[in-house]
Amino acid sequence: MPELPEVETVRRGLAPVLVGARIRRAELRRSDLRFPFPPDFAKNLQGRLVTGLDRRAKYLVARLDDGAALIAHLGMSGAFRIETLQDAGAAPLGAFAMARSKDPTHDHVILHLEGGARVIYNDPRRFGFMTLALEAELEAHPFFTHLGVEPLSQGFDARVLARLFAGRKTLLKSALLDQKLIAGLGNIYVCEALHRSGLSPFRAAGDLVKANGAPARSAQRLARAIRDVLGEAVEAGGSSLRDHRRADGSLGYFQHRFQVYGRTGEACATPCCGGTILRQTQNGRSSFFCPKCQR
Repeated sequence: MPELPEVETVRRGLAPVLVGARIRRAELRRSDLRFPFPPDFAKNLQGRLVTGLDRRAKYLVARLDDGAALIAHLGMSGAFRIETLQDAGAAPLGAFAMARSKDPTHDHVILHLEGGARVIYNDPRRFGFMTLALEAELEAHPFFTHLGVEPLSQGFDARVLARLFAGRKTLLKSALLDQKLIAGLGNIYVCEALHRSGLSPFRAAGDLVKANGAPARSAQRLARAIRDVLGEAVEAGGSSLRDHRRADGSLGYFQHRFQVYGRTGEACATPCCGGTILRQTQNGRSSFFCPKCQR
């Protein structure tokens, strides 16, 4: 499933084409994705000007000139691509660990923009979805009411982690993946951030908080690692995105920088560690870690 950096990469790729553009026509090639489209979905998009494009956790939110907002989620296999008459067949936007489809049989939603560009949503497994909501009511929308803090927000730091984790005996990795605490963190980048900060996924989240409620040094390392890993992943996607029209469609992927994820049995990348990366199932997900340097 695309994680926060991939969704942010998609947002950055769509924004230059979508923001300020008017949707001439919305074409639906089926009646549903993961959920049915709301009544008059295509009709309500027709003629609308896109005034902004945001991301909340793993959701894309396109703000429209009539006070509505188009909410989109990529699900497991969803991807957007932009096509014009000059670059038909362009690569999907975003740098994903798994390749994204360009098979037109899986093109389910097409936004025809004034000027000739098309924004195409392709989703072989159809776990993604789209809907409309009032912009003024987004914070109360069922998709967003449960979401925690944004890890790429300006205020995200060790003090935030201390507030979220105080008194929690939950395992650290489970706490980081709890969307009610931190919105948008996924398995890949949690594994990477824990390794960078030298923290075991199996220690208690509350261990990162001092008795007086202040963040321990471990919380400071973790907050910095989360921001660094996510930031580097977004930049890696952005770099490949800028030349997404290359004929071979090749992209630069952040997975080439993974230090633990998917590297079971390989040597730990931490200098002078000498440990070996292990994989262990944790709450139904694979945890990749070094038992020697992650404590």
